[in-house]
Amino acid sequence: MARDLPSSPRLTFRWWRADDLPLARGLWGDPEVTRYIDARPQLGPDEVAERLRAEIEAARADRMQYWPMFLADGTHVGAAGLRPHTDRVLELGFHIRTQCAGQGLATEAARAVIAHAWSHWSPGQVDALFAGHNPDNTASRRVLTKLGFAYTHDELYAPTGRRHPCYRLER
Repeated sequence: MARDLPSSPRLTFRWWRADDLPLARGLWGDPEVTRYIDARPQLGPDEVAERLRAEIEAARADRMQYWPMFLADGTHVGAAGLRPHTDRVLELGFHIRTQCAGQGLATEAARAVIAHAWSHWSPGQVDALFAGHNPDNTASRRVLTKLGFAYTHDELYAPTGRRHPCYRLER
């Protein structure tokens, strides 16, 4: 499964592995990262391990996940990727480690994932991408609009218990 991954000038993507728990803890164990994606104040070790297991299972089931991303020097900067959303629509998401925020990595990662989606799946297989964000996450809103996503509606996102703005990018 190491082939067919997104790529960008600064970022290397790969598949999550069972021995990546320390990386997963550094990302999803950080309350600054998860405050926009989960109502719990912080994910504990068991919740982070479950999140990692879910990403590994997504790779097996769907051949996609929120792939871990690294700089050339090996620094883990976060995760970005895809998951099934609806018929012929995939969901785009990105999570950037706190110490790597503000460097344009979310935009670069999302561009790479979008290019991957369009090149990996043909029209008729994937016709659009969906994305949402916590209403308090203005940085994600800026990234999505910069990438050409158009606002469509608000919908309840169960993990936060809040209505999140939702967007769509047509092929």
